[in-house]
Amino acid sequence: MNAIARLPETSQHLEASVDQARALLDAGDLQAAKQLADLVYSSIKPLSEAAARLNMAEALAACYRIQGDALELVSRSEIRIADEWDRLAAEGKVARGRPKKSVGDDNALTALSIGLRRDQIHAARKLRDRETLEPGFIRRSIDNLIAQGLAPSKSGISHAIGTKSRSKEERGNNAYFTPIEGISTLLSLESFSGVVKEPACGKANISKPMEEAGYSVLISDLVGYGTTTLSGERQGVGDFLLSVAGDSEGVDIVTNPPYGKDILNKFVAHALREHKPRKMALLLNANFMFGCEDPDRIFVMEECPPSRVYLNARRLPMMHREGWDGDEASSQMNTAWFIWERNEDGSYGDGYPRIIRVDWKKQQDAPALAPGACGHVSPMTFRAPKVDDEFTRETPRRELADRVEEERARALIWIAGCKTFDAMRLRQQLAIRPILAEALLDDLAGHGLIAPAGGDQWKITDEGWTVLHATAAVAVAKGVVE
Repeated sequence: MNAIARLPETSQHLEASVDQARALLDAGDLQAAKQLADLVYSSIKPLSEAAARLNMAEALAACYRIQGDALELVSRSEIRIADEWDRLAAEGKVARGRPKKSVGDDNALTALSIGLRRDQIHAARKLRDRETLEPGFIRRSIDNLIAQGLAPSKSGISHAIGTKSRSKEERGNNAYFTPIEGISTLLSLESFSGVVKEPACGKANISKPMEEAGYSVLISDLVGYGTTTLSGERQGVGDFLLSVAGDSEGVDIVTNPPYGKDILNKFVAHALREHKPRKMALLLNANFMFGCEDPDRIFVMEECPPSRVYLNARRLPMMHREGWDGDEASSQMNTAWFIWERNEDGSYGDGYPRIIRVDWKKQQDAPALAPGACGHVSPMTFRAPKVDDEFTRETPRRELADRVEEERARALIWIAGCKTFDAMRLRQQLAIRPILAEALLDDLAGHGLIAPAGGDQWKITDEGWTVLHATAAVAVAKGVVE
């Protein structure tokens, strides 16, 4: 509530930063413009979500306006960066791999050094083509989202463009929506990180209860159901089997995947291979534990086994197919929640999964565990469940990419006060772990904000000063610095 109360003051800082980003874009400083607009966009989203939950219409409108302006600048910056990438690629001046700490070939440019990942470059090309075909498409899409009471978001623009995926005839929809008894049981037994992916969201049967329990949920599906989050973020539309994790690698996944025999094994294997979730919960037929012919099934059950399997001792209410208007029948399927947890070395499981019988009727009065705890408790018998200390993880783990995003502005501000510095000083001054310090150095160097200064020393670059001046107001507004 304090953040909302300070919204007028924060809005002034953010609006000034939007103007700065616009000026940087007009001046051709594409990376600085994108970074600043991205920072405004990510800064205003939590305020938008808070205003939506508190039904503060005026505050929400102000947030959406700033968010929309920042999103437009992000989109236009990315289009121009993609154009520059294509020009340099045509000249043979691009290379693969992460930037080195030593001076290399000035003509060899990586996707990271130009400011976009390759999947972002591809998305920017699609947006550019639509904007060329329909001038003003970006702004109209943003305004349309706001007019519908939806958050102006990147997924909203992608939805407006349209995502080509395999047809239902090729893959099948397999839409059987999760009963509330299923997800409420899971949330009473397992806690996940604060942000969770739901890649088969359907009509929010899983994502809505999770949001009500305090989670932020990234929703998408093969089919566009028009589903939105509680804060107005529209679902993404696309084939999960064609998805690329990108910056969201490691984010927890909770979903009820399609059960088609040609899809399910591929779906689970792709989630583990590509998205590498820290924790994943899938509602599956209990028979998923069996079967030994399909290589994907062997991979997910033998090479990456789940840590726990909650067998529903009492069958869940029937999951009827989307569009079914007939009489409801009792379920004939034995289902279970399969829980995968990633180990520190990146592997999954530890021998055989722990099999736990659970009765969803006894769990209905059990409260949902708090987001971020990332542990689990024993099923309830007669009273509310108590924490099983042997198996509950007390300390939540956040992904490295998320920490880099959180610390980037603070790191750059500290670096500006140093003539030179090394990784040890950075780690000590910011009170961060060595692995995060190294990741910050790679990130800042990759974006050209710092450069080697001899030995193991680094120094801020002219580009770093430009971005620092542009982001200072936003850093203050976010409370990163006083």
